[in-house]
Amino acid sequence: MKKFPPHAQFDFETYVFDLDGTLISSLADLASSCNYALRTNQLPERSIEEVRMMVGNGVKLLMERAIGKERLESGEVDFDRVFQDFRNHYMVHNLDETAPYPGIMDMLKELKARGKNIAVVSNKFYAATEELCRHFFGDLVDVAIGEREGIEKKPAPDTVNEALRLLHADRETAVYIGDSDVDVMTARNSHMPCISVLWGFRDCDFLSEHGATIYVSAPDQLL
Repeated sequence: MKKFPPHAQFDFETYVFDLDGTLISSLADLASSCNYALRTNQLPERSIEEVRMMVGNGVKLLMERAIGKERLESGEVDFDRVFQDFRNHYMVHNLDETAPYPGIMDMLKELKARGKNIAVVSNKFYAATEELCRHFFGDLVDVAIGEREGIEKKPAPDTVNEALRLLHADRETAVYIGDSDVDVMTARNSHMPCISVLWGFRDCDFLSEHGATIYVSAPDQLL
């Protein structure tokens, strides 16, 4: 395992960030909308720790995991209805408790002051990704890409490749930053180095088991 000390020097021109668990603390709102959809459809609710381990692969898979494989396979659940209930609730309540992690804003401002390219790629649906980035980060984020038709979600490299294309950025001077095993795989598939953050949805042991090798424990270490 390799951790960067606060004085470590990076030489990247483009920083591609995951969103949930990396830049913003959004677990409470995700769990709230998940349980609203489950409750509305007379399904058992999930604890926040259960939801923590279900996120990372997009909200459709989150809801599939929350409902449970047996219920889905039995045909007793109308998945499209449950998912739409989640989506409708989340688009209204995604700012109830969500906020950037401490130190994130200062880190982004400093990267921008140094002339760096900043992108966000997320498996969250596109509208929510754009809304959250616009609300919290404004002009600090140059490109924000979420899940949408016609572009494969992470860990496929498609969203990262699209971000690099829109930024006119070189892959050779870009780095990917995330908090999950999905992010480690995304960086690998994108042929980019990966820095794993330790304040997100997965702990160091889990990340290490899934191939992470470089870690930061505070946003200012990225500077």
